[in-house]
Parts: sequence; C-alpha cells; structure tokens
Amino acid sequence: MTVGVGGKTAEQALAALENMMAGTTPIGLDEHRQRIARAQARMRELGYAALYAHAGTNMTYFSGTVWYPSERMVGVIIPAEGALEYIAPAFEAGTLRDYMGVPGGVNTWHEHESPYALVHATLARMGVAAGAVIGLSEDCPFFITDGLAQAGEAYRWRNAKPVTAGCRMRKSANEIALMQRAHDMTLAVHQATASMLQPGISTLEVEAFIAQAHRKVGARGSYFCIVLFGAATAFPHGVKEPQLLKDGDMVLIDTGCLVHGYMSDITRSYVFGTPDERQRRIWDLEKAAQAAAFEAAQLGVACKEVDRAARRVLAAGGLSGGYDLPGLPHRTGHGCGLDIHEWPYLVDSDDTPLEAGMCFSNEPMICMPGEFGIRHEDHVFMTAEGPRWFTEPAHSIDDPFRLG
Repeated sequence: MTVGVGGKTAEQALAALENMMAGTTPIGLDEHRQRIARAQARMRELGYAALYAHAGTNMTYFSGTVWYPSERMVGVIIPAEGALEYIAPAFEAGTLRDYMGVPGGVNTWHEHESPYALVHATLARMGVAAGAVIGLSEDCPFFITDGLAQAGEAYRWRNAKPVTAGCRMRKSANEIALMQRAHDMTLAVHQATASMLQPGISTLEVEAFIAQAHRKVGARGSYFCIVLFGAATAFPHGVKEPQLLKDGDMVLIDTGCLVHGYMSDITRSYVFGTPDERQRRIWDLEKAAQAAAFEAAQLGVACKEVDRAARRVLAAGGLSGGYDLPGLPHRTGHGCGLDIHEWPYLVDSDDTPLEAGMCFSNEPMICMPGEFGIRHEDHVFMTAEGPRWFTEPAHSIDDPFRLG
C-alpha cells in the first residue's frame, strides 16, 4: 500500500489540520504605489500616454482595488505622469470608493450613457493629447476595446501587455511570501486528502473534502479543484463524469487556494494500493522530467529551453519529444500570482529569459491514453542564486509525501 494513502476517516484527516494564516499580511498601499511608479516609468519608455486597466487582477495589482469584471465597464486609468482616475457606473460609485485602494478620481456614467465616451472625455480632461497612444490591459474583453474604438478617433489603442506583464511577472518578496504560505497550505491539504481515500469513494466526495480542508487551514475554500481516478487521469483537466476509486487506480489531484489574492497550485499523482511496474516506470520518468526542467531553469535561460529539457527526458524514455501522445501534450509550466495562469510560460514558443522574481509551475505531465496520466506539479521562484521550490516535489511512488 502506498505510504500515506488511505487509512484515515475524513474526520480524522480534518482533525490533523490547523489554521495556517497567522502572520500573513496583504499587499499594502506603499507597494501598490511602487507598482504604479514602475508602470509609469515603463509607459514613458514605450511612449504610452496612459494605461487603462480593466476590472480584475490588473486593476487590483496596480491600484489595490478589488473589482470583478462584468458586462459593465469598470477600470482605472493610469497616466504616464499624475494621479489615477477610475471609471465606474454612477450607481456603483459608493461601493467603488469603499473598495478603493490607491485613491483617485471617480468618473461615473449612468446606465443610459456611454462609458466609452466618458473614457475619451476623462483622458482629454487629464491633458492627454489627441493622437496619443493609450495602453489597454490585455484582459480587456472585446466589447470594451470595440466600444472605445467606436467612441472616437482621438487616441491610438494598443495592447498594454509590455507594461502589465513586464511589471507583474517579477514578484516582490511580499508576493512570494504570500504564495509560499498558500502552497504550504495546499500541500497540507493534499496530504490530508490522500490519507482519507478509500475504495468506492467518488471524485465528487473528494472535491468536497478538499474544499473543507482548505477552509480548515484558513482559506475560503478551494480556488479550483480537479480530482481524477484511473484512466481519467490521462485527461489533463478531467472528464465530465465522476469516478469511483478502486484498488490499483492512479489518483491525480490538482488544487489550490488563495492567500490575500495570491495563488497556490499543486498536483500530486500516486496509486491507491500497490503500483504495478508500468505505473512505477512512468511515475519515475515524470519525476525525472520535472527535475530536468528545474535544473534547466537558470537565470537568463529562455523559457522554451526549460520546456525542451523536460521533453528530452521523455523522448529518452520512449515517449514523444514533442506535443504528441503518449507524452506531454501541454506546456511544461505557467507563471502564477494573482492569476492561476500568467507570465512567463514554459513553452517552446516563449523566448522570455528567466529573471529573479519570476514564479512558475513545473508540471511536465505524462498522458498515456486509455491507461493513466501522471502530473507532478510544484511551483518555482527564481532568486539571484537560481531556482527555488515553493514545495518539494513528490518523494517516490511508494511514499509520495515522504512519510516513511
């Protein structure tokens, strides 16, 4: 029997968990102001007169104002020089001020008016000259970009990704500390979850337990959760129907939580019962691919080279060295932070050089169609000395949590 898998009731597993949020501190206004200053310096370098950050994580990152995107236009204008200006429906003005982080003017539109015309008028009032380049955060939905274009020809709208991604992909020490705590919490949840598995339990029951376990360690629940058994583990993001656990099944659990807005994202794969030789060989191959990606992730190395390092291991093990199956069908990793998927991306098309402060997943999943899949996923942050793990990778197929 795999060490740490099964043997406890759900109640016993939950009882072993405790709140882990003590000592965590949200990102403060001083850091948000520093982010705005960096963005403004970058805008001046690129020739942007202003940047519109739409409601969501870009708006939160720069202003500290948490607002979820909807069909109504809400966002913040960051000029290349000067103070912030918010855009919001008039009936939301009071709520926006309540949630506001970095202070700024609030420009409102009534439901029968055009928010896009309001943006044009606000930019003009701010002294932004006609013909100026205005960056739009890359998460702007089409109705926003189209509405702004239709509202007038005074400005040239451009993708603000060089500013937004350029700032966000290099995390501060405070951001890394929040992500570290989130990962510590989710790893504890993984271990508790493995301990309460039993024959016949459904993936839905396990998902419910994981949400409860995340609450026990201090999160609001699971930010996301994928639980798969048996042949379904070969599908990276799951299948429609739930499964029931049986002896000899591969188990794949991918989950995470938020700590003051920052993500964790860990996957563990192990066998319920005793692994067979096929499972053992592929599990070890996956571990070797993950280790190769970690070793390749050095300062100055292009992201694509990390992806290639993992694939060379898989090819040497008799699997596809590309994106075909059996093998690794998706990128080796993705950046993480306020969003579960953000820059940089460890994929064959990404030339971005790794720098200190970058954080990303290392998950070169192996998919064996009709049999099983194995994903070891741990996240990495880059330091001045090279890569560091947020969580240590799974130990072995017989003892994934190093309990023996």
